[in-house]
This record gives sequence, structure tokens and C-alpha cells, in this order.
Amino acid sequence: MKIGLFFGSFNPIHNGHLMVASYIANHTELKQVWLVVSPQNPLKPQSSLLNEYDRLHLAQIAIEDDPQLKVTDIEFKLPKPSYTIDTLTYIQEQYPQHEFFVIMGGDSFQNLPKWKNFDALKKNYRFVVYRRPGFEIKDTYGADITYLEAPMLELSATLIRNNRKNGITIRYLVPDKVKEEIENNNYFRD
Repeated sequence: MKIGLFFGSFNPIHNGHLMVASYIANHTELKQVWLVVSPQNPLKPQSSLLNEYDRLHLAQIAIEDDPQLKVTDIEFKLPKPSYTIDTLTYIQEQYPQHEFFVIMGGDSFQNLPKWKNFDALKKNYRFVVYRRPGFEIKDTYGADITYLEAPMLELSATLIRNNRKNGITIRYLVPDKVKEEIENNNYFRD
């Protein structure tokens, strides 16, 4: 099966993530999209992240009724911080029957040459890249990419966290179940 891996901190998961994942699952050759919750992104300060198991739980309840989407904690089993090439190597060993694609926005794709083992990444994996406003892909770096015009929301996890800190609703920004869980547990208030 062809599976897309959508990596992220998902701090928290929001409707923008879900729109992109669903669009890719329904408009490409991929049969499933796995949301890979990263416990520690090497490019983000750990102190800004909600506990990894809470982020994992929020992602799971966000997609629980969608058979094309799956949430995985595979990076929780690997050394921290998480590097995409290490995760891909591990996941390919665990699931050799599948072909994995890396899903990312155009903004992340521009930074690809800075990633650990960039040459191995572009040689061994295919990429599904969705447009992000203000980020044109000027160079494919010789990588095998499918470029998509997925529907986009001007939405970020930062906006959601800031709304929570300032007592502003996050209704319609995240799935209702995620909103309830965030509010019930008082996440992102401090």
C-alpha cells in the first residue's frame, strides 16, 4: 500500500492539518495518510510543546472516524530529537510491504537541504508537497515530488495556543472533540 507520512508536532492538531491530510488521501495515489506525532522536533523548543502523549491523544480523537487517516506514535520509540530519516528507516523496516511518501508544505520543503542525511532522503523517498502561501518551490533538489494545490486555511497551532492564553474561543479551528478535550484539561492556558 502507498502511504503518506505527515510529520508534525501537532501542538495541537487543527482543522488545517486535517484538511490537508484528507485532501491528500483523496486526491493522490496514496491510500492512507499517517500523522506522525513528533515528541521532539529538533527545530522547536521542547518547553513550548504540550506533553507528547496529550498531543497524540488529541490527534487520535481528531481522526477517529476516518479510515483513510491514522495517527502513529512511532517516533516515541526512537531517540530524541526526532529526525525524519531515522523515522523513515525504522518505519520501512517495520512495514516493508508498504511504500512510504513524505508529506510536507512548501515552506518545509525549502529547508530540506538542512535536514539530516538530505541526500539519502531525496534518493530513497518520494515527496508530496502542498503549496503554502508565500513559499514558491524554486528548486526540487533532484527529489521526486508531487506538487499539490491542496485547500489551505490561514490557521496555525500558534494561533490556537494564543487564543487559549487570551481567553478567545478555538471553536471551528479544531474538531469539536479536540476543543472539548483542550478545554476540559485546561491545555495552553499558561
